Amino acid sequence: MVEKGQNTIKLQKAIAEAGLGSRRAAERWIEAGRVKVDGTVATLGDRVRPKQEIEIDGKVVERASKSFPRVLLLNKAAGVEVSRKSANGRRTVFDNLPELKSGRWINVGRLDVATTGLLILTDHGELVHRLAHPSTNIDREYAVRIHGYLSDEKIEAMRSGVLIDGHTCRFTDIRYYDGSGSNHWYHVCLMEGRNREVRSLFESQNILVSRLKRVRFGPFVLPSFISSGRMVEVHHDEVSAVCSMLSLSVPKGPRESRTGPTKKREVLISYPNLNLPRWYSA
Repeated sequence: MVEKGQNTIKLQKAIAEAGLGSRRAAERWIEAGRVKVDGTVATLGDRVRPKQEIEIDGKVVERASKSFPRVLLLNKAAGVEVSRKSANGRRTVFDNLPELKSGRWINVGRLDVATTGLLILTDHGELVHRLAHPSTNIDREYAVRIHGYLSDEKIEAMRSGVLIDGHTCRFTDIRYYDGSGSNHWYHVCLMEGRNREVRSLFESQNILVSRLKRVRFGPFVLPSFISSGRMVEVHHDEVSAVCSMLSLSVPKGPRESRTGPTKKREVLISYPNLNLPRWYSA
C-alpha cells in the first residue's frame, strides 16, 4: 500500500481517469477483489503513483490520466438505448462512436429509450464524475410536450417537491415555451435527473408526457446543427473551459483531435464560473 503523500492519488480515481468507469464502479471492482496494483490485490483506500501498474480482471489498465479529454455531443434519437449492449436487440448510442486508441467512451448520465436529445460522452472518467455528481450542482434542462396547459397549482407542486419512490423530486424551474392546439411545450430544469424523474413528476400531477427531449446539460446545449442521431466532437478550447469550471486539472489541449481538426462550433452557454473561449460570439 502506498502512503498518502506527494504524487499519489486514490486508486478508484486513477481507474476513473483512465476512462474505464466511474469512481463508484471502480470502488465496487476493488471491493470485489478484481483489481491489482503491481501484482497485489488492492483494497479500498489504496493510493497509487503514476508509474504503478494497475490490473482489472488480469488486464493492464492504460493510465490515461495525462491525456486531454475528448468529448462528444450526441443528439440521441428515440428508440436508441444508452447501454453498451441491448437486451432487446435495439440500436445503442455506442454502436457508431469514433474509435479510441485507449480507454473507452463513457456516457454522462442516461436517457431512457423514448427520450431524445443531448447526451454527453467522454473518454475521461473523472470528467464524467464531476459533471454527474450532485455536489457540483450541474442542472439539466428538458423540453416537455403535454396536452393542454399546466395550472399554477400543478406548477407550484412540482417546484415545491413530490415524494416519488422515497425521494423528494422537484423542478428548479418550469417555464411555458410554445404550443398550438392541444399540444404545448414546457421547459423544465432539475439537478440530478433520476431514472424517469421528469416523466414521474408530471405523472404525479396526472399529466402524460407525449414527448421528452433533453436540450441542455449544465453549460452544454444541444445546437440546431446536430440533427437527430448525429454527433459532434467538442473543440478543445470548450473542453478546457468546462474542465477549469469544474476545477479539473488536465493537460493543455491539443491543436487538433486524434481524428483530425475539430471545428469551432459554439456548444456552450454562459454558466457560473465558466469562462467562454475568446472566439465565441459577443
